[in-house]
Amino acid sequence: MRRVLATLALAIALPSMAQTPPKVYAAGSLKSALAEAAALFKVVGGGEIAFEFGPSGVLRDRLAKGEAADVFASANMEHPKALADAGKAEPVRMFARNSMCAVAHPELNLNQGNFLPTLLDPNVKLATSTPKADPSGDYAWLVFERAEKIKPGAYEALSKKALQLVGGPNSPAPPSNRSLYGLLLERGDADLFLTYCTNATIAKREVPSLVVVPLPESLSVGAEYGLVTMNGASAASKTFADFLLSPAGQSVLQRAGFAPPR
Repeated sequence: MRRVLATLALAIALPSMAQTPPKVYAAGSLKSALAEAAALFKVVGGGEIAFEFGPSGVLRDRLAKGEAADVFASANMEHPKALADAGKAEPVRMFARNSMCAVAHPELNLNQGNFLPTLLDPNVKLATSTPKADPSGDYAWLVFERAEKIKPGAYEALSKKALQLVGGPNSPAPPSNRSLYGLLLERGDADLFLTYCTNATIAKREVPSLVVVPLPESLSVGAEYGLVTMNGASAASKTFADFLLSPAGQSVLQRAGFAPPR
């Protein structure tokens, strides 16, 4: 590890970077991982990073309308690709992958064998993020499409009952000291959340009684995270984007539960 850090320190030694921290717009599911990555980036001489976290679709719209940022790290490939296709950013690069999980109250006795019947149970409050605004919501709807192939009528039932509690333009902002998923489950707003496995793990860390269940193979949906450097970005921001794809940056992301890019 010392050798890696020493090599990175030589590669990142850019004395002019420290004056204006690069601004990184990033998916909320990356908050913990990118904070750790930025701390390591600073240790090896890369300087400070300023973050703006939120639903990827909302951030994309803000960037498309002219807000200034140096790097956009999205929970899907489509949103950053749209900015690149519009001539506002460099080509998109995949930098991480995630999977969908359920995090639920233990009273549901949720497991992979009873997963779909539990989701369809009219007495179970199923919560998701908001489609279109947040890729997590889009991925949840893909789960519903897979459910339809197993049980006709499941898509309509699930899409109608799903509570879109997070990830929308008007959704509550997450507290600074914890995730919304654990909080909303703890106070009874939902019985079960479909979200990224990394988010589910954080929620369980905050509320140990919760149960995290990966989706069964028949319902499984993966998430691919895309990264773009915006036009006019500083050298420091480009270096940070490259850092996230470096062995050291990938190590941080993998410790947080993300899989490497394909």
